[in-house]
Amino acid sequence: MRFWHIASSAIALGVAVIGWCYWTAITDPIVRQADVPLLPPDSGLPPLRLLLISDIHVAGPDMTPTRLSRIVGQINALHPDAVLIAGDLVSDKRIATRTFSLRDAIAPLGRLKTRLGAFAVLGNHDHWRDADEARYELARAGVHVLDNNAAQAGPLVIGGIDDAFTGNDDLPATLRSMAAMKGTPILISHSPDPFPDVPPSIGLMVAGHTHCGQIRLPLVGALSYMSAYGDRYACGHIREASKQLIVGAGLGTSLLPLRLGAVPDMWMITIRPRDRIEN
Repeated sequence: MRFWHIASSAIALGVAVIGWCYWTAITDPIVRQADVPLLPPDSGLPPLRLLLISDIHVAGPDMTPTRLSRIVGQINALHPDAVLIAGDLVSDKRIATRTFSLRDAIAPLGRLKTRLGAFAVLGNHDHWRDADEARYELARAGVHVLDNNAAQAGPLVIGGIDDAFTGNDDLPATLRSMAAMKGTPILISHSPDPFPDVPPSIGLMVAGHTHCGQIRLPLVGALSYMSAYGDRYACGHIREASKQLIVGAGLGTSLLPLRLGAVPDMWMITIRPRDRIEN
């Protein structure tokens, strides 16, 4: 009798923990803030607000197009000057209750409202599904697809590295494309792993892919960050010498529709002129 009491209590606790992890996964993303002095000093340029999202992973039960539409509304209410999308638009979770076409998954992004535009790179899941179709649907939604190249966005030059996890990245080609344009350079990558090879002339790179661990167990931590550098670039705002890296936790989930210790997030990055002392 005592055994069954202990077993039933353990089962109840397990169900409660799983429920909590699922509830965490479907909560609205929190908005984290970063202040990055990048623009030339005395340029007279006003600060720019760049909104970073990553790892949308559209698939049931946790991330449907309807939920993504609600998050797009949350983004629009923040009035960003540009939106940076760091890959993995879809998910292929084995236990997904429903998968969606790339058209249905990406369509809500067509309602993003920005002054300078929305810019995206592909992630490993996008390549595994259909990279060409993902590029087409992003363009159809009015999102600029950066595929080892760059685009002008007002006073910014935004470069995008294709996915490093699947070996489709070409940093030298991206840098050449950025060098052909005039403006303050910013780099988008799905994985943070290219960061050590980024030259000091690129003051800011943004990325996703790690999900900040997605499920981080007490005392143990995350089982994996899917990075060659372990937890070095796992999450958040990282500074190394003159370069800065911001890695988001993402909006959706991979493998399991659960989160623990790594809530969904997006980053509002304020780009402002450097002080003379920072120059």
